[in-house]
Amino acid sequence: MKRCEVCGNDYENPFEVKFSNDNKSHWFDCFECAVHRLAPNCNECGVRILGHGVQVGNHFFCGAHCARLNGHKEIVDHSEKIFSQ
Repeated sequence: MKRCEVCGNDYENPFEVKFSNDNKSHWFDCFECAVHRLAPNCNECGVRILGHGVQVGNHFFCGAHCARLNGHKEIVDHSEKIFSQ
């Protein structure tokens, strides 16, 4: 059995996440632990980015709003149009 690298649980059905760029494996017993270890934080508000998010260079943002607050004025999304209707 593999041990979860976050909580240390020895679980009979762990899952592996492998990154293609460095072929490094990570083992987890649940998605919560995987998110805790692997999901990047927004450089503006600190929230874990679970969706697509926005990347500017080496900086990650939860959305265009936080990217703009961080000075990246060119970043736009369509959520303002959707929610303002």
